[in-house]
Amino acid sequence: MSTFPTSAKAVIIGGGIVGCSTAYHLAKMGWTDVVLLERKKLTSGTTFHAAGLVGQLRSNANITQLLGYSVDLYNKLEAETGQATGWKMNGGLRLACNEERWTEVKRQATTAHSFGLDMQLLTPSEAKELWPLMTTDDLVGAAYMPTDGQANPSDITLSLAKGARQAGATILEDTKVTQIELEDGVIKGVTTEKGFIECEKVILCGGQWTRTFAKTVGVNVPLAPMEHQYMVTEQIDGVTSDMPTLRDPDRLTYYKEEVGGLVMGGYEPNPIPWAVDGIPKGFHYTLLDSNFDHFEQLVELALGRVPALETAGIKQLVNGPESFTPDGNFIIGEAPELKNFFVGAGFNAYGIAAGGGAGMALAEWVAKG
Repeated sequence: MSTFPTSAKAVIIGGGIVGCSTAYHLAKMGWTDVVLLERKKLTSGTTFHAAGLVGQLRSNANITQLLGYSVDLYNKLEAETGQATGWKMNGGLRLACNEERWTEVKRQATTAHSFGLDMQLLTPSEAKELWPLMTTDDLVGAAYMPTDGQANPSDITLSLAKGARQAGATILEDTKVTQIELEDGVIKGVTTEKGFIECEKVILCGGQWTRTFAKTVGVNVPLAPMEHQYMVTEQIDGVTSDMPTLRDPDRLTYYKEEVGGLVMGGYEPNPIPWAVDGIPKGFHYTLLDSNFDHFEQLVELALGRVPALETAGIKQLVNGPESFTPDGNFIIGEAPELKNFFVGAGFNAYGIAAGGGAGMALAEWVAKG
């Protein structure tokens, strides 16, 4: 589109996976008069450095359903848009190393089955057959979901963006929103560096920028950026391309195959907050300095599970900030403080898994109330 749009039914702010997914789903629902604005380039916030694991199981039943929807969407997206997604349905394993965790996993299996999701409870030896590199002497059991998988975060986002455009949405990069215009507490439109767009509804999917930007219209979004690191190894003997993703909650770590090596990340109990005084200006497509000292605690936990890591070459320790929320769940829906102002943010480092379902839910909320 060569001319800048002057009006829209809804404006989406933020071109990460959640913004692009929302644009895709709104356009598919016939809302072709939707404009997505990204201040820099699509995926350049948090999306580009995500690890890309797509697991469906959460303790919250509604979120499990949304993640299941993501998988259904990612299965067909590449064929629909012609844009590669890197999606691979290689299954997912979740380990239980004590009786309390095993009870939780069994409950999750009941939840999964109630949604028609295939989730199998495995013995330690059955789990080891699927993931031969791990030690299983402390395992009580494991859960396996054959429909879990992994994706390339940037590719899957660009595929959603292409699908949105094909369905009639407008997506503009390098277009920074400077202000949301209100009149007597009612949204009138958004002002950008390139001009004004009149609209009734604004959907803020700004990742870790969401809190600061929402504050300008009196909306409180409780999220905080934290440093999140994962390690990428060189090739490791025995790692195959069809290995399932692996989650080891009792050791706080997760793993996925990548080009014959492993990605290993995790959630340390003493995380490091980032940008406490505000996100630096011009921060996009940017990683933070690797913090090997802080990551060492996760490496020690991981070595107890995957001894092969001890001799593996390290390609990279990726450190990128992610938005986290007080309750570990994402923030989605209409803001109580401002009518027709919607938020999709705070994805606690599982935005790729949630992206498809969250965009669908947000689009339905916007379109149908």
